[in-house]
Amino acid sequence: MAVINHIREIRRRKGITQIKMAEDLQVTRQTMNAIEKNKYNPSLELALKIIAYFDVPIEQVFILEEEDDE
Repeated sequence: MAVINHIREIRRRKGITQIKMAEDLQVTRQTMNAIEKNKYNPSLELALKIIAYFDVPIEQVFILEEEDDE
């Protein structure tokens, strides 16, 4: 299983820059970039901060996807 996210789409829709979001969440822009590209999964604490930051249900941001075993 893999966790994917829609952070980039939500952030852009709300007109928030990656730098602004990183500053607001007290992480580096590089961390936000890695999370948005699904190269790094945020800690539970950071994931909850992201949900609160966007004020949306968790299902709109994070999705658990089954990986293909072909």
